[in-house]
Amino acid sequence: MVEREDIYGNYAGFIYRYIMTLTHNSHAAEELTQETFYQAMKSLDSFDEGKSKLSTWLCAIARNVWLQEVNREKKRIRLADRLKVEEAGFHHVEEELLKGEAKVEFFKRVRGLDEKKREILYLRLLGELSFKEIGTVFGESENWARVTFYRAKQEMRKEVKRDES
Repeated sequence: MVEREDIYGNYAGFIYRYIMTLTHNSHAAEELTQETFYQAMKSLDSFDEGKSKLSTWLCAIARNVWLQEVNREKKRIRLADRLKVEEAGFHHVEEELLKGEAKVEFFKRVRGLDEKKREILYLRLLGELSFKEIGTVFGESENWARVTFYRAKQEMRKEVKRDES
């Protein structure tokens, strides 16, 4: 069983560096690292050592914490932009709706993938990590990450073709 006291000391630097690759901002990385370990401590009882490595589990929590922050920031930006547009007397509801529907459709398709492929897509597309960095997160090779990413894209393309026919 994992000792609560050891988790932060053993993994804080690793998680900070991982979040730093996502944010490129030391202050944000510090804040998100703290939030990651807060969330990890809250849900440590749900961690299954046989299912994944602790480092992978912590990276998944860190990625989710980062994505939540990205979404909050996007909402703030969208709200500011929307206020500017409304002040100017322009509002393109249809355009925003189409963009939102495309995102929703993409994330619906991604949810259909197995967990590893889904996580690799998120790390590559949203986290903008290199294949080498993704391989490191999973404890695998750069080539493994590249092949798994390719297979995830192919699986999603097959799903799109199936829906179109």
